[in-house]
Amino acid sequence: MIDYPIRRSDRARRARINVSAEGVEVVVPRRMALRQVVPFVEEKRPWIERTLRRIREAEEAAAVRLVDGGSVPYLGSSLALRVRVEPGRVRSFVGLRGEVLDVAVGSPGVEAVRDALEAWYRRRARIEVAPRLDAACARAGVRYTRLSIRAQRTRWASCSSTGAMSFNWRLLLAPPEILDYVVQHEVAHLEVLDHSPRFWRLLGSRVPAYREYERWLRRNGPALRL
Repeated sequence: MIDYPIRRSDRARRARINVSAEGVEVVVPRRMALRQVVPFVEEKRPWIERTLRRIREAEEAAAVRLVDGGSVPYLGSSLALRVRVEPGRVRSFVGLRGEVLDVAVGSPGVEAVRDALEAWYRRRARIEVAPRLDAACARAGVRYTRLSIRAQRTRWASCSSTGAMSFNWRLLLAPPEILDYVVQHEVAHLEVLDHSPRFWRLLGSRVPAYREYERWLRRNGPALRL
């Protein structure tokens, strides 16, 4: 049995299914009858089960250990974790020294380490994304209006009609060429906002191997988690 919440959306033109490491979500147009959801999901069941299985396999292959002596990925490299618990510490600390991440938390357990690391990755994401985005925009002769770092569930990045850019911090868990590709993808959206053939032609002229990077994200994206 597949458990899933149903979310109605004013923007959805047709029903879709989001499958991620957090589970399955069904998004339907506001006027769609709920009785249509079950047969829709059943029709997609083989794909859903294959995707969930691929996610589990990817997570097992790329499992990280958020403990002292463990390690985490960072743009194609591996950073060793040095974790210490300091009772009474109010704010966690994460510092990078060479290829070692020094982590100090106020309470024991994986959750405290994960929260500290996510905050650090968010800060680092802005440092890594901003110069890449500026350089790509300069080469394309376009401009963006704002950069934000988020933890989107189903998106790696987005570009609004006003030129506001948003990137998922989890991209730092991928190799650097994947981050570079996603930046180029969003910069192309500054010129073509949709995913029309014109968009893919433009992106292909700048990133000839874009299909390879898209496949990598579909295959390995679910494992990019702490």
